[in-house]
Amino acid sequence: MQYEKIYLKEGRPDVYLETYISDSLPNVTRKAILVIPGGGYGGVCADREGEPIALAFMPYGYNGFVLHYTVGRKEPYPAQLREVTLAIKHIKDNADKYGIDPDQLFVTGFSAGGHLTACAGVFWNRPEATEGLDIPYGYNKPRGIMPIYPVISMKGHGFSIKNLLCKDDPTKEETDYVSVDQHVSADSSPVFIVHSADDELVDARNSLDLAMAYANAGVPYEIHIFPHAQHGCALGNAITDMGNPNWNDPMIARWVEMAAYWAEHTCK
Repeated sequence: MQYEKIYLKEGRPDVYLETYISDSLPNVTRKAILVIPGGGYGGVCADREGEPIALAFMPYGYNGFVLHYTVGRKEPYPAQLREVTLAIKHIKDNADKYGIDPDQLFVTGFSAGGHLTACAGVFWNRPEATEGLDIPYGYNKPRGIMPIYPVISMKGHGFSIKNLLCKDDPTKEETDYVSVDQHVSADSSPVFIVHSADDELVDARNSLDLAMAYANAGVPYEIHIFPHAQHGCALGNAITDMGNPNWNDPMIARWVEMAAYWAEHTCK
C-alpha cells in the first residue's frame, strides 16, 4: 500500500489529504473514495472515521483518500467546501498515478463530515466551490455521496453549523444557506444515507429530510435507518468501537458492503 500526505493550501499544515493506495495490479482500475471524518467542525476524528473507513472500502475495489479540513473556527464556510474541491481536483488530476477511474469518485463522511459530504454532492455547482480554480464545469461533482449519521441543517446539530459559520448567532438566512436539504436539485449527486433511529446527538430526521428532498428532486437515493447505534459508530464493528458496545452492531456494520453495492449498481 502507498501512503502520502498531500498539503492542499499553502501555509495551512492542518489542511491535507492522506492517500491509501493499493499496490497496482495488471488491468485493474479502482474507484476512489474520499473520506471526510466528523468532529462537529471543531476537530477531525480521523482515528475512527478516517483511515479505518478508507481501508474498509479497499476490498470493494476502491483506493482511499482522507480529508483533513478547516475546523475550530479558523475560517468560515465556504473554506471547507473549497477544500473538498481541492481534494477532488488533486485526486482526479492524478488518476493515473493513483490507479483510479476519475469518473468513479465517491465521497463519504460522518456527522459534521457527513454535512460536508452532502455539501460536496449538492453545492458542487455553487460559485464559491470553484472560485479561482481553473477546472472544467462539473469536475468537482462526485459520482455519488454517502453521508453517514449526517448533520444536515441547523435543526440537526446547531453547534456544528455555528462552528462552520464561525459565529454563535448566525442569521436564519446564513443557516438556511448551508442547510443542505433546502438546496437539493436535479443536478445533485445520487446519495446513500445511513443513520440510527436512536442517535442521541444528531436526530435521524436530518437524514429523512435529506432523503425527502432527494425524492422531491427525482434524484436517486437510498436510505437505511437502523434501530440502534450510538452516534459516532463509524464502521460499527470491533475495528472502530474502542471497547464501547454501543458502537458495535452487526446490522449497521454492513453499511460499507451495502454502500459499495449501491455505488456499483445505482451510480453506473
